[in-house]
Amino acid sequence: MAGFDSIIKVSHPIIQAPMAGTSTPELAAAVSNAGALGSIGLGGSSVAQAQAWIEHTRRLTSQPFNVNLFCHRPAVANAQVEAGWLAHLAPYFAEFGATAPSRLEAAYPSFVDNEPMLAMLLAEKPAVVSFHFGLPDPGWIRALKTAGIRLLATATSLAEAEAITAAGLHGIVAQGIEAGGHSGVFSPEAGKPDYGVLALVRVLASRCDLPVIAAGGIMDGRGIRAALASGACGVQMGTAFVLCPESAADASYREALKGATADRTRITSVISGRPARGLVDRWWLDIDGADAPELPGYPMVYHAGKALRAAARKQGNQQFNAHWAGQGVPLAREMPAGDLVRVLVGEMQEP
Repeated sequence: MAGFDSIIKVSHPIIQAPMAGTSTPELAAAVSNAGALGSIGLGGSSVAQAQAWIEHTRRLTSQPFNVNLFCHRPAVANAQVEAGWLAHLAPYFAEFGATAPSRLEAAYPSFVDNEPMLAMLLAEKPAVVSFHFGLPDPGWIRALKTAGIRLLATATSLAEAEAITAAGLHGIVAQGIEAGGHSGVFSPEAGKPDYGVLALVRVLASRCDLPVIAAGGIMDGRGIRAALASGACGVQMGTAFVLCPESAADASYREALKGATADRTRITSVISGRPARGLVDRWWLDIDGADAPELPGYPMVYHAGKALRAAARKQGNQQFNAHWAGQGVPLAREMPAGDLVRVLVGEMQEP
């Protein structure tokens, strides 16, 4: 199997996960300047915003970095399902003197039908583009490859990895259930992912020809060594970088990650409409109950989720925060991103 340098030539086989909403150009640049691969998450960005972030990151580093996009299937409206979900949330909005949205909107665009975003990427030519939630059109993949862009995509199963391989990408991010934030599962209606990262890496490394990058619960050098020993050529780490000063995490997020109950993480779909792992709060304890009705599609659920979070925080309530975090969060360290990369590399190289 090809190594990490077949994807992109950086000094260390570490990718800082894109983490839309938490990653920043400053974080990506600090990681890239330290010899790993920084990333910016553009899944919720307009074309103009995405281009501005790429330009901003380039002003901070001359090294390669990764640009991540969402490739979910656009949501199909269903008025009855949406009304049922809003009715389910109505008492929680009322608790904070707020009203649930009258209708749900698709909060995040999908790259799969965003031709202006494709045109911008072909003009800007970032070193690496990665896909989450699926894959774009084969013609778009060929165009990006022809432009000299290296391409990655997330897989949570062998079937998804085989689809990535058949599409001709350069590498697979093998995301285990330990990972914080949104699972990259292609079809959430098929159920939550259930592969642990090391088992997934072993399966994909033995069955796929592409380089495999391990993601999920990896927080230190020992975790990196375990992933490499299982057949990965490198790792992708997200939660490990959230406490870095360069991330966009606010004070409540940082405090929660350092709190006594930070080891309590679970997966839920009720915040956005797709399975995602985070620190357990009332989303998990109250809203994701047996009485929860059918969920509308992603990202329409996110419209209501963000509105409820905002209503709660406006009243000083921090129990609907949706703080994404992986299972390794008790191992998180608070230091500048460049220093963290150097610490990780030192730990990785220990005998």
